This record gives sequence, structure tokens and C-alpha cells, in this order.
Amino acid sequence: MNPQNPSQKTTTFLIIWLGQVVSLVGSGLTSFALGVWVFQRTGSATQFALIGLAAVLPRVLLSPLAGAIVDRYDRRRVMILSDVGAGLSTLAVVLLLFTAQLEIWHIYLLSAVNAAFGTVQWPAFAATTSLLVSKENLGRANGMVQFGRAASEILAPAMAGVLVGLIQLEGVILIDVVTFLFAVGTLLLVRFPQPLDLAASPPQKTSLWQDLSFGWRYISGRPGLVGLLAFFAVVNFLWGMVGALITPMILNWTSSDALGLIISIAGVGMLAGSLMMSAWGGPRRRINGVLNFEMLSGICFVLMGLRPSFWLVAAGAFGAHVTIAVVYGSNQAIWQSKVAPQVQGRVFATEQMVARAAAPLAYLLAGPLADRVFDPLLALHGPLAGSLGQILGTGPGRGIGLLFVLMGVIKVAITLVARTSPHLRNVEDELPDAMPVPTSSLEPVEA
Repeated sequence: MNPQNPSQKTTTFLIIWLGQVVSLVGSGLTSFALGVWVFQRTGSATQFALIGLAAVLPRVLLSPLAGAIVDRYDRRRVMILSDVGAGLSTLAVVLLLFTAQLEIWHIYLLSAVNAAFGTVQWPAFAATTSLLVSKENLGRANGMVQFGRAASEILAPAMAGVLVGLIQLEGVILIDVVTFLFAVGTLLLVRFPQPLDLAASPPQKTSLWQDLSFGWRYISGRPGLVGLLAFFAVVNFLWGMVGALITPMILNWTSSDALGLIISIAGVGMLAGSLMMSAWGGPRRRINGVLNFEMLSGICFVLMGLRPSFWLVAAGAFGAHVTIAVVYGSNQAIWQSKVAPQVQGRVFATEQMVARAAAPLAYLLAGPLADRVFDPLLALHGPLAGSLGQILGTGPGRGIGLLFVLMGVIKVAITLVARTSPHLRNVEDELPDAMPVPTSSLEPVEA
């Protein structure tokens, strides 16, 4: 395949995307089924939560190394090896199940190993997308990527619940292994374009340490990207707080069935937003897509916390998840169009490391803040029962509702503050569209 042909580039992207979507659904099946397996055997919410922590930490700690690997080596081979590695680790769990040797710590190890491989694969895929998709269609392409994630979150739990009853846990994990093989097969069918004509312009050899620190040096020389990164670090912290507390807030006033339905409605919102972004491509000025829809998401946070009402919480969750695809697609399109292709692996990895680092902090703070600060404030006879309690209600879980409202107000406020930053507001104008440049070029880009 000639990767320079635009139609063939599109075909290559679609083939890769399909493989990754199928693999995501398979991974979702395994994640859900193993989570249930752990909870059924331990009855511990902490043990269950540790699976998520094991999946997050490698993404934070290994991102700089992953970026260096992506920019040093052939990105197609990196993605193939990542899928093979994740598939083998998943197969190991199947073997442990068949031999009745599976332990809880094996699940933590699997989550960490698969997350490590995913940490390498994501910047390789994102960097390749910008070489296969035109600038005008980057928003649509990123919407399709988010569609795959949404489909995984909606389809996987429902499918896993049925499949575990039909083919047992071992069968579900074997399906996941097959999806990894499918993803590898799609990668073997295509060829990736190179970000540089290496024959004409051989890259300068750099040390691994230089590669590890390159992403931050590149970003720090571009104030608009620094502002965008700082904005998302705060936004992701707020999302982490809401994500950590949505389940206990709802279960304090309604049933687990209602919780499941609200989560499904939120998933449909993400799917709807992804389809909209895939068809629309986002606003012409991508930064408006980021800021406007993050403000809308803040309003949705307020709705979720306002009253213990099923339909109010469901509407807020739906709206907030619709915004994810537009914000993600617009933000990613900015980075893909403004960062030089040959350094995107390192830069994207740094971006993700900083953004994801806020999530563990949010999960650590959310519980103590809810239990020790906010819930007592809106207890039946709490300090705020006679004031804010008249609006938000009092009793179990209403302190979390107050925290949701506060998170929403903060999100709206920081969005308004972000608009006052000329570098952030004009990031698409200040930075030229990326052109292949020597990786040693670290100077700030002139407006």
C-alpha cells in the first residue's frame, strides 16, 4: 500500500481503528468480568478499587518512556508488540484459571501489565492518526476513537454479564485474547507512513534521558500548549472527584438498579457525543470546542448534585458524557495539528502523564472530603442544613451533592479564567501547523 495516497491513508486509518475498537471491547469484557470475580470472592470495595489503581499508575509513571519508545522505533511494530504483550498476559490469566491457581494479586498484575502496554500503544496510535488523517478531519477521526471507547463502556458490561453465565469466566477471557489477535491482524495488513524522510534527513542520535525529558521541554517552549495542559490537569481532577463519588452519592438515596440505569444513560451520552463528533468534526476553532463544552459539562455537574432526583442526575450524567467526545476530539486535534509528527510520541505521552496524574489524587481526596467534610455539613442537623440544605436537601449523600455542585461551579469558573489567557485562547493562531523539523529544535514558536 502506498501510504502517500490520501484514499489509502483513510483506508489504513479505518482498518487500524476497527482493530482497536474490537480490542477495546474485548478488554472491557475481561475488565468487567474479573472485577466481578474479585468482588465476589473478597466482598471488599477496597480490593475492587485497587484494580483501577493498578491500571492507572503505570500510565502515569511510564508515559515518558512510552513516548521515547514511540518516537525511536517504528510505530506499527510498537503497536503490534503492545497488542501481543497484552494478549499474552491475558492468556496467562486463562491458564491460571484452568489450573485453579488464579489469585487476587494476579488480577492486579494483569491490570498493571496491560496498562503498561496500553501506555505505549496509545501515543503510537495518536501520532500515526495525524499522519493518516488530514487536519480538517482530525476532529472526526478523534470522535471515532472516542466512539470506540464509548462502545466498549456500553457493550462490554452487558455482554460480559451474559457471557459469564454461558461460557464462564475462562471463555470471556479467551474472547479477549481473540480480539487481541484481531487487532494484531489488522496492523499486519497495513503500512504506516513515516513522519520524516529518514534517508534525506537522518535524525540526530540522542540519549534516552534527553528523550524522556523532551516532551516537557517541547511543551514548555509553547505557552499555548502549557495553558492547555494546565487547564486539563484541573479539569481531569474535577472529573476524577465526580467519578469517584457518583456511585456512593446515588446509592445513598436509591437502588443499585437505578444506579446501573444512570450509568447506562451516561454511556449512551458518550456514544451520542462520539457519533456527533464523528459526523460533525467539531467547531472550526477547536479551542472553542474545548472551552464551551467544558463549561457545559460544569453545568451538568451542578445538575447532578442539585437534588436527589433520578431524572435530574440522569440528565446531568448524559449531558456531561456528551461533552467528553467533543472536548477530547477538539483537544486532540489541536495537539495533532500543532506538534511536529516526528516528536508526537514523546509530546503526547507527556501530555497524558500530566493529565492522568490528577486522577489518583482525586481518588485519594474524594472519600475523606465526602465523609469528613461535606456529608457532615448537610447532615439532618448539620451546619448548612438550614441554608443550603433547603435547596440541596439533607441526609446521607447530600454532602456529596454539594461537592458535585462545587466541582461544577469551579469548572465553569476555570473555563472563564482560561478565556482570559491570550496564549490559550489563541493557541491555534500563535502556533503554526506542524511541519517536520529536526528533533533538536526546542525553541519557542514565534507568534
